[in-house]
Amino acid sequence: MEYEYLSVKHDGDTVRITMNRPERRNALSEPHLRELLDAFEAAGRSDATGIVLAGEGRAFSAGHDFADVSSRDLAGVRDLLRLCTRVMITIEQVPQVVIAKVATIATAAGCQLVATCDLAVAAESASFALPGGKGGWFCHTPAVPVARTIGRKRLMEMTLTGDAIDARTAAEWGLVNYAVPDDELDARTDELLARATRGTRFGKGVGKQTLYAQLDRPEADAYAIAVEVMASMSQSPGAREGMASFLEKRKPVWPD
Repeated sequence: MEYEYLSVKHDGDTVRITMNRPERRNALSEPHLRELLDAFEAAGRSDATGIVLAGEGRAFSAGHDFADVSSRDLAGVRDLLRLCTRVMITIEQVPQVVIAKVATIATAAGCQLVATCDLAVAAESASFALPGGKGGWFCHTPAVPVARTIGRKRLMEMTLTGDAIDARTAAEWGLVNYAVPDDELDARTDELLARATRGTRFGKGVGKQTLYAQLDRPEADAYAIAVEVMASMSQSPGAREGMASFLEKRKPVWPD
């Protein structure tokens, strides 16, 4: 598929999805969201082991496109938010490791994208905000994944004040994994991706999806899910090879 708002590049085992609507600060209109959904679904079906999400220009993403939102009635806005939610859920469901590479500012639903990705690396000049709290449209849906990464008090500060936090603060709070010098962003993102994609594709994909299935559940429910999946996966070719190579003191030969 040819994209109007994205650039998609297959780079070895990595799919690099770059939001490429810099004149609108990569604002998430319906067409933009549909392209993101298609790109992630296509990447999820591929043999790639990792996906890097980035944004071209002065903003990673400025969030929802108000020109699109303001033209809709209640049902239309609800449909738009459901589409956005579907994009976020797809990012979690694809078997690949997804890393957000954040060079600039990520606000509202743009910050939601960062929080939703499995991992995130930010340039030191980047910043993050949920600005609805100082405007008229509170960041209800962007707060959902942010709440699950930074904790209640920090979430309240971001949402109620609407103030931006810098990349180092975002790293301290757990919104991103690392804040790095601007000129090291590409290298550090690829280095983290390389570490996160070691092992078998199948095992890593099931592992990621199981983590999301048990997160935020009561401990007993989480263990019930994890025990069954871990027991089942012990019989997979990748797990068998991993254990055999350890016992035989040799390098593993992964089946996938």
